[in-house]
Amino acid sequence: MSRGAAGERRAGAAGRRAAGRSGETLAGRWEALVGGSAASRALGAELIARWSEPHRRYHDLAHLAAVLDAVDELAGEAQDLAAVRLAAWFHDAVYDGRPGWDEERSAQLAQSRLSRCGVPATRVAEAARLVRLTAAHDTLADGDANGAVLCDADLAVLGRPGYEAYAAAIRQEYAHVPDDLFRAGRAEVLRRLLATPRLYRTAQAAGLWEERARANMTAELAGLTEGQGSAG
Repeated sequence: MSRGAAGERRAGAAGRRAAGRSGETLAGRWEALVGGSAASRALGAELIARWSEPHRRYHDLAHLAAVLDAVDELAGEAQDLAAVRLAAWFHDAVYDGRPGWDEERSAQLAQSRLSRCGVPATRVAEAARLVRLTAAHDTLADGDANGAVLCDADLAVLGRPGYEAYAAAIRQEYAHVPDDLFRAGRAEVLRRLLATPRLYRTAQAAGLWEERARANMTAELAGLTEGQGSAG
């Protein structure tokens, strides 16, 4: 068996094992969303393989399942729920640890692949637009119902149990970055999020996660900046 075939087989097995709250596998959730055509199944396998890449520590299959679960929780807030779910599948499909670039490449991937699966052009365009939104959640415009659901689902981890494990996984993904540079960059991200008047744009997400998310990020920021400014 070739290395590529072995990798595809491992990714397929991972996609069958990974499941959301409903217990449905990721592969099953994909087919329920896009259909069971040969093109759709091939794209689903490609996406699961991408989310299974070995360099991922947080942006992996578990994160994908968690975002899809959060979208389900907020489903009533979306105007085009299918487009939001498609965007969730693609939002970190390309992940090289290059903010902005990763989201753009992921959006381009959605644009190039989804039409082959019979997804209407308007829905493909909306899914790609939503993927690009996740590059900077605080740029979300008022009244963007689909964007609010996706961004809130992507940030749900901030207000859920397991925040410390999430933060540790993010550090592992940036293991190549020196500690002082990582601390400075991560602190800037946290400050930007904390400065946002509302982390979550949907009322449901705000009620579920806002208070705990702010407490979690404030504690992490304090740990990152502890001791700074005390020397000299």
